[in-house]
Amino acid sequence: MKEARFFYVPNAGNQTMLPPEEAIHAIRVLRLKEGDEIHLIDGCGTFYKASVMAIDAKRCAYQIEERIPQTKTWNGRLCLAIAPTKMMERMEWMTEKATEIGFDEITFLKCTFSERKVIRTDRIEKIVVSAVKQSRKAWTPSVNDMQNFKDFITKERQGLKYIAHCYDEIGRCDFFDALSAETINDNTDVTVLIGPEGDFSVEEVELAMKNGYKPITLGKSRLRTETAGLAAVMMMNIICRK
Repeated sequence: MKEARFFYVPNAGNQTMLPPEEAIHAIRVLRLKEGDEIHLIDGCGTFYKASVMAIDAKRCAYQIEERIPQTKTWNGRLCLAIAPTKMMERMEWMTEKATEIGFDEITFLKCTFSERKVIRTDRIEKIVVSAVKQSRKAWTPSVNDMQNFKDFITKERQGLKYIAHCYDEIGRCDFFDALSAETINDNTDVTVLIGPEGDFSVEEVELAMKNGYKPITLGKSRLRTETAGLAAVMMMNIICRK
């Protein structure tokens, strides 16, 4: 039995052609033919079963056979805001794995001790789409442009808000325990902030607390930035799982 072939097609229900990159993969790599069955992901909660209708050198037309709405496996909207590492490969790896686990939004932060001030969101978005197809997720996480830390935390955000840091002089609670004690439904936003390799500054932690963010720890080990981000996503996904 052949493995199902999944393609990422935004607004798939209202389209008849695979996007150019997906079409090239279907034609040149998978060598699909007219009549072959394919599966489409629209990134907004629906899978589609479709048939290949026509193929030429660069285009692949399809016809929808069945619409298959999906149910998200976690409650709420899970958001990660993280300062990117100097080596972007580590952040790309984290984003890929976080997408496979499941979350809704990622924002990159420019902090006092940040070593990286610029990112390519287009590259991150491609990694996210690839991970969505690989893990067969019905929802595509949003990838936001880099924001200044102060701008991000002073912007009104609803729901549960946390900031992870390593300062012993500033009281912290265990993130897993704190989130487990909350009642989370589909309308609950959960936002976790992860700092750069030098951590947030004390002033940033205090400013976040003044804006409603609870200080947390992710455990007794001191984690690298990308490990902390992935750990936070994993904890959110486990606790908020339906």
